[in-house]
Amino acid sequence: MKFGVFVPQGWRMDLVEIKDPVEQWEAMTAVARAADAGPWDSIWLFDHFHTVPEPVRETVFEAWTATAALARDTERVNIGQMVGCNGYRNPALYAKIAATVDVASRGRLYAGIGAGWSEHEWKAYGYPWTGLKDRMGSFTEAVELIHRLWHEEDVVFQGKYHSVDRPYVEPRRQPPLWIGGGGEKVTLRLVAKYADACNFGSGRPELVKQKLAVLRAHCDELGRDYDEIVKSTSINVFPIESGADPATATAKARGRYSVQEFTEIGAGGGPPDLRAGIVTTKELTAHIEQLAEAGVEYVIVYIPGVAYDHEPLQRFAEEVVPAFS
Repeated sequence: MKFGVFVPQGWRMDLVEIKDPVEQWEAMTAVARAADAGPWDSIWLFDHFHTVPEPVRETVFEAWTATAALARDTERVNIGQMVGCNGYRNPALYAKIAATVDVASRGRLYAGIGAGWSEHEWKAYGYPWTGLKDRMGSFTEAVELIHRLWHEEDVVFQGKYHSVDRPYVEPRRQPPLWIGGGGEKVTLRLVAKYADACNFGSGRPELVKQKLAVLRAHCDELGRDYDEIVKSTSINVFPIESGADPATATAKARGRYSVQEFTEIGAGGGPPDLRAGIVTTKELTAHIEQLAEAGVEYVIVYIPGVAYDHEPLQRFAEEVVPAFS
């Protein structure tokens, strides 16, 4: 089992208690460097422009710019996006950006890609919002193109949604491609065909089992080695000491989170659900053991309030990660 952690980027209202944007950036970088110094395999960013659960005029740092900068601010950890939105960059540009950042990071990039879902952001930034069928059609073509542009030269492609005519995607790099999403007919088939890693399930073991069974079936049909693909899930948690009062333990972390957004569920839901489970490290370890039994080999953690207090990050690193070393 390997572990990654999201840095506080602003999307989840996790920098609002810091007023100066430069200090906000430094808070994000400080978490990245703390992870770099610990047992974490990776740090992660979201590819969003506005805050959730409601868009407000607060800082949200752009994903790929931040990825490139954090690549130079760290030395060891891998750096990824969970996940890059296909609608925000055409696939040839995505392939070029990712190749550049992989060089800047000295080969530490995990390149994330997904179909995208935030209608408000698409419209706010002038991207044409289409129905699910067209978004998935565009995503399908994009994943094929990205894979080919990293592995082939002189690619010519004329699809319904994308086209390229021999772009020079140099430097020539092949970073691991992480696909996010659990759609069983399209997304998981794309994982089986093209991805190095996948992410789904929102930390729920039974859902993970269901999705992995579908993924294995796609791999069998396509002749892909199922074991080649890294299986990951994401959880929103706040680890506390056994016997600690949850309200007191999370006081520093709350920022502008409401009480309702901290629950006693071990794994929070995916976006735009911001719930984070308040759990002891013993409970958290047991939950991750269930995920491992379901087939998960990589867990990406979001810890609310880590911009203001690194203590839960350190607690996770010291009391949970060693159980899976």
